[in-house]
Amino acid sequence: MNVTFGAYYTLIMAVLVLLLGKFMTRHIRFLRDFNIPEPVSGGLVVAVSIFILHQVTGLTVSFEGSLQSAFMLVFFSSIGLSANFGKLREGGSGLFIFLGVIVVFIAAQNAVGVGLATMLGLDPLIGLVAGSITLVGGHGTAGAWGSVLENEHGLTGATTLGIACATFGLVIGGLLGGPLAKRLITKNQLASPRTDDEQLSYSASTVPEGNEVANFESSNKAPRLITADAAVETLALFAGCMAFAEFMTAVTKGTAIQLPTFVWALGGGVVIRNVLDYVFGFKVFDRAIDVFGNASLSIYLAIALLSLKLWELTDLAGPLMIILAAQTLMLALYAAFITFRVMGKNYDAAVLAAGHCGFGMGATPTAVANMQAITNQYGPSHKAFLIVPLVGAFFIDIINAFVLQGFISLLR
Repeated sequence: MNVTFGAYYTLIMAVLVLLLGKFMTRHIRFLRDFNIPEPVSGGLVVAVSIFILHQVTGLTVSFEGSLQSAFMLVFFSSIGLSANFGKLREGGSGLFIFLGVIVVFIAAQNAVGVGLATMLGLDPLIGLVAGSITLVGGHGTAGAWGSVLENEHGLTGATTLGIACATFGLVIGGLLGGPLAKRLITKNQLASPRTDDEQLSYSASTVPEGNEVANFESSNKAPRLITADAAVETLALFAGCMAFAEFMTAVTKGTAIQLPTFVWALGGGVVIRNVLDYVFGFKVFDRAIDVFGNASLSIYLAIALLSLKLWELTDLAGPLMIILAAQTLMLALYAAFITFRVMGKNYDAAVLAAGHCGFGMGATPTAVANMQAITNQYGPSHKAFLIVPLVGAFFIDIINAFVLQGFISLLR
């Protein structure tokens, strides 16, 4: 028996999942320490409940898919609309070197995943799911590519598999970065630990991530408010990105440059943002874009997790853990012997290695948390805190999309 929820009921269920996740995150320290997103924590509880219901009664629950797709496109549009090319100059040559390191890493991560999946007798595309789709890409990219692999390449359970891998990556990325950077710093005598009083003083004087702009604005002028006019303006930008994505998807279908719709939405955001900035001198409201993008990501993930069919993963648990264990080892070795050395074998390089572990198997917040833990103990690294958020916030998604498309073209 199948029960299908329409768009309105799907949205209501998604909001309830978010409220559950918020409650869990507030009361369970583990979820806070490892930056597990609220829709993931709440959604997994609901997904397990639906799984038990299915196993006991045979009931299958379905949710409105078009709503999920719309919120997904808004989220990826927000990434593109945040990509101001002027920020490239701020990172200097170190940013481009780090980008090169990450490009090679993404290719290596996918090569490990595809190679092991093939050796284990699995569809090679599963190796991509347990590769940069989820580990570098995170939950948002996992859901987006999961839909593509299911609908266009017949990989059953790709979204479910992706969410599981992305959650594993968040935890491992948070566990790995700090100890690895600490070992590099100690072994190479790059810095001395601060005393407890110095660490306490540094922590108290550090502005939390996300509050820097607000504090800066308050000392100079009143912050711009997200008014009705600002909301309409921002929605128009998202509509432009989604229209561009729909047009390009239709035009490139069946050609050599065919890409998933969400990639075109991201690319459209990059084009629109920088044309407005440098051709028309229009000031894009970044904070409004972030608010709409984050809200869309939360709802999109909640719907994706509601739609998980965990019973489709039972035969993949063992092989999947082998691939993910190999990915963990590869990341540790790459960060220690490639990232650290290429970025200069100094203190900044060690902090960058910690950040790489954070978004190499997790997400940008995990990377920032890793670096914060190290700098609280050993001192600031302005270079790392400039480069990692720039790479992890949007450049990584653009690069990842094209690398993945290349791998899929080779495998199909």
